[in-house]
Amino acid sequence: MSNITEMTTGLRFPEGPVAMPDGSIILVEIERQTLSRVSPNGEVSVVAELGGGPNGAAIGPDGRCYVCNNGGFEWLERDGKKLMTGLQHAAYETGSIQAVDLQTGTVETLYTHSDQGQLRGPNDLVFDAHGGFWFTDLGKTRQRDMDRGFICYAKADGSECRQVIRAMVTPNGIGLSPDGSRLYAAETIPGRVWWWAISEPGQVRLERTGAPNRGRLLVGLPGYQELDSLAVDGEGYVCVATLHNGGITAISPDGRDVTHTPMPDAATTNICFGGEGLRTAYITLSESGRLVSIPWPRPGLALNYLNR
Repeated sequence: MSNITEMTTGLRFPEGPVAMPDGSIILVEIERQTLSRVSPNGEVSVVAELGGGPNGAAIGPDGRCYVCNNGGFEWLERDGKKLMTGLQHAAYETGSIQAVDLQTGTVETLYTHSDQGQLRGPNDLVFDAHGGFWFTDLGKTRQRDMDRGFICYAKADGSECRQVIRAMVTPNGIGLSPDGSRLYAAETIPGRVWWWAISEPGQVRLERTGAPNRGRLLVGLPGYQELDSLAVDGEGYVCVATLHNGGITAISPDGRDVTHTPMPDAATTNICFGGEGLRTAYITLSESGRLVSIPWPRPGLALNYLNR
């Protein structure tokens, strides 16, 4: 696409972009194990060393950056240019939720367990208007087996982390509808986006839909397409980073309108909105280690504790 602007390159598998009010982008570098900041001129600086495998990121009600840490991958490098995730790291101990003070770089580990046991591979998170956050746990993959995934709801003060939705297959991106009435989540390997009606803060209606996760299917993508992280725009479109068919797939709230914006990287992993009127999409291209931006046809959704 001719309207792509490359903001920076040389990142070590970037993910979890957050467009800050000062024009910088906070993101994680999973292989580098850092929370990093990309300035408007493209300069990259390390905010905090996180260890493991920092993944999704979001600003919380206290101004800290909350990070899903998947615990770490083995890494594959091809042609000295493309970096790819592998199996569970040999030194893996646990997944976790961390909180980072953006001024000092101080890191606090909030959770390593939910009420149902150890966190395996937390991946992405979104804050609601009540000060809590939803997060996906994709799990870890080993040579001959892999974990079942789940979705949790947690409080930002470290006092509660509950498993709410189970029986997910590699749940990844997660987001809320503009009115906060729906929870969306993407499953990577099946290439599906699901939704649940939120009944009260931290709870969803688990209905007998026939699906093991008791959610409603928004869309299932055809062919060999996997889904990564997502953001919801201001008109309620679920904008999902798409793997193999590298790009952003935008899905209308009724699931009928599905459009694909191609990107020059098969590992297009995440999207966020910022800039004037939230009309700019910032996208991580992870195999090639780039952060790029493009104009978006609809305004982004103002996030709780960041854009409002």
